[in-house]
Order: sequence, then C-alpha cells, then structure tokens
Amino acid sequence: MSTSAPPDVYVHPSSVVDEGAQIGPGTRIWHFCHVMGGARIGARCSFGQNVFVANGVQIGDGVKVQNNVSLYAGVVVEDEVFLGPSCVLTNVTHPRAQVVRRDLYETTRLRRGATVGANATIVCGVTLGRYCFVGAGGVVTRDVPDYALMLGVPARQVGWVSRHGRRLGAPDERGEMRCPESGYRYAEVQPGTLRCLDLDEDRPLPPEHRVGKPLPAAQETP
Repeated sequence: MSTSAPPDVYVHPSSVVDEGAQIGPGTRIWHFCHVMGGARIGARCSFGQNVFVANGVQIGDGVKVQNNVSLYAGVVVEDEVFLGPSCVLTNVTHPRAQVVRRDLYETTRLRRGATVGANATIVCGVTLGRYCFVGAGGVVTRDVPDYALMLGVPARQVGWVSRHGRRLGAPDERGEMRCPESGYRYAEVQPGTLRCLDLDEDRPLPPEHRVGKPLPAAQETP
C-alpha cells in the first residue's frame, strides 16, 4: 500500500488500498476490502468486511460502512452517514453490458447523518437528505427529505425521525415533536420540511448525546 494516509490509519492485511487513495486519520479498514486510488475518505471512518470503494468516490468524516457494501463512481457520502450491511448504491440508470456508459455515471449524494438500512437499494441520481432513515430492504427511487423515514418497495415516506433515529410522534399544540431519547424538539417549518429547533443540522451532536440510551417500553415506537 502506497497511499496518502496518516500513521494511525488501520488497514487489515487482507485488504488492498491502491496507490493514491486519500484516507483521513483514525479510519479503520477491515477484512477483504478494496479501496481504489482515486477514492477520498475522511477521518474516523469504519469499513467492515468486503467493502469496495471506487475511483472518484468521496466519503466524509465519521462514516460507518458495514459488511458487503460497494461504493461506485458517482457516490458522494457526507459526514456521519451509516450504510447498513449489503445495501446497494448504483450509478447507471439503464445498465447494459453491450453499451458503455462510463461517461454517464450519475451522482448519488448521501447527506450528513443519513442512515441506509440493511439490504436497501438506492437507485442512482437521488439525494438522501440529512438524518433521513431508509428502512431495511427499502428501494429509494427519488430524493428523500431531511429526517424522512422511508419504508417499502418503492420506498415511501411514512413519518419523521430525529437525529437519534427515533420515530417522532404527532405534533403538540405548538406544532412541535420531541425526540424521546434526546429531548430535542422538531417542527415542520414549512410543509414537508422538518428542522430541529434545538441544534443546527450542520452542528455535531454534543458529547452527552453521542451515546445511545434505551427507552422505556412504553416510549418505543415501531
């Protein structure tokens, strides 16, 4: 491996990182991964077993990629995104073996804090909004709003989630919804646009909110 990486980057001996790849401090790359030379990876990321990162892929800080995920050219992953096991991201809308479309790769952008569940598929050319949550096995075919909870095939919005991934209940008399884990308040500032009232979307969670807490059974939502 000859790459642009600080000394505290860990690459398992079974993995291959091609010359020219840029990897930020504190990143961990586990078994049987392949990172191509044109990839850019931020700090404190984690790549599980059998992950592929293609040329041109951009990955921010604090991203967690679980086992058996391939990130192809055209994928842009912002900070603190979670990619669940065996989720799929494509880069060509009309793939054919006999038609070369390398110059037609489409951009798929996963914005800060988004979650893609296990075995979900993200069809190329869409943007997943900040802190949205795509449930396991969902198939996303269009842009997803910030904080949207998306389920099904094709995936449809069935509600809202908080930055902690907790489903938000009905608004109170002030139009506010409260995360049962953090206590942060959320509201639709206009129809279809949710915002956190207590923490700007671009600010990281404070340390006291970065460790998950169990909820009483009565507060759990499906």
